[in-house]
Amino acid sequence: MAETGATTDWQAWQDSWDRQQEWYMPDREERFRVMLDMLEALAGPTPRVLDLACGTGSITDRVLKRFPGAASTGVDLDPALLTIARGHFAGDSRASFVTADLKDPQWTAALPHDRYDAVLTATALHWLHSPQLAVLYRQLAPLLPEGGVFMNADHMPDPSTPRINAAEHAHRHAGMDRAKAAGVPDWAEWWALAAADPVLAEPVKRRFEIYGEHADGDTPDAAWHARALREAGFAEARTVWCSPSDALVLGLK
Repeated sequence: MAETGATTDWQAWQDSWDRQQEWYMPDREERFRVMLDMLEALAGPTPRVLDLACGTGSITDRVLKRFPGAASTGVDLDPALLTIARGHFAGDSRASFVTADLKDPQWTAALPHDRYDAVLTATALHWLHSPQLAVLYRQLAPLLPEGGVFMNADHMPDPSTPRINAAEHAHRHAGMDRAKAAGVPDWAEWWALAAADPVLAEPVKRRFEIYGEHADGDTPDAAWHARALREAGFAEARTVWCSPSDALVLGLK
């Protein structure tokens, strides 16, 4: 993902991030498809979206491609991933990005809008421990009007099925080994590539000063998420998609 002259190939970085994430989640696009289907069903084709813990803007990218009349605000704390997001969407007035720490009680004050039709997030909130996530869910409810939608796609394994979980884990990791042998970078390798890019080197350095190698949240099951959303003020909440290890939980205000 080297620079071309003085111009960084942001699309290449976006694609590279997607490939690295797909190495861990081969069904990543399927969960995005269901997320966008439910977004359209509940918020229509021109929603104002909050892309929560947005990273490089993977959700924003898919929302704006499918719904050209939509608008999205991405919020994250990672300076490297936000650099890629801002570069990728430069010049697109439908997308904006905000630096904020979701653990900060006042993080919503950094947002450009008081209300959103939908709050979407994927493979990000497992960095928070369950008590912190329950607090975050209570902070999200006031951002949505009645009928507003929240969706979280993340690791939500069922602890009551250890043998099923073990078999799925072994099968998935065998596929990951094959993909890695074919050259797909894992998490550590991707960050090493980013650190070697002159444009991203400094943001990557700051990113590791903030997070270290990886945060250490937990992964409650989908039932916990649905219950926490109802306790946070959502009228309805349930799983709308699942794989053997992950799920997409939707809360309706």
